[in-house]
Amino acid sequence: MSEDDNNMEEYPTEIHDYLTAFEKSLGSVDEMLKTMMSVSRSELLQKLDPLEQAKLDLVSVYALNSMFWVYLATQGINPKEHPVKQELERIRTYMNKVKEIADKKKASKLDKGAASRFVKNALWEPNAENGHTSKTPAKGKKQQ
Repeated sequence: MSEDDNNMEEYPTEIHDYLTAFEKSLGSVDEMLKTMMSVSRSELLQKLDPLEQAKLDLVSVYALNSMFWVYLATQGINPKEHPVKQELERIRTYMNKVKEIADKKKASKLDKGAASRFVKNALWEPNAENGHTSKTPAKGKKQQ
């Protein structure tokens, strides 16, 4: 019997695909962490603006707490009843605040000069001959 056959007998076969996917995900996380740890934090932060620094810090702490959540689950501890749940919710709150700030930065700015010119040109202007007329003829009235 091969080693894989022995491992297959230790757990129900229905969860084999889930465990394989979990193992693959752990490998991906491991690779990302090694990449992240290969560069010093101060060197990395120098290259980023403050908003990007906040995003990096939040993603890092969220990932760490998520891994702790998984660890608790693998140890048979219900993470929903552990303080890590409140910590993850707190981090999500800050992530939403950072997202709002980033969205505000991306939002278009009002050009007051252009807006005033647009409104000025769209409104009627007094005419020296008739007193005042509209730039566009009113419906139902004939222009003379």
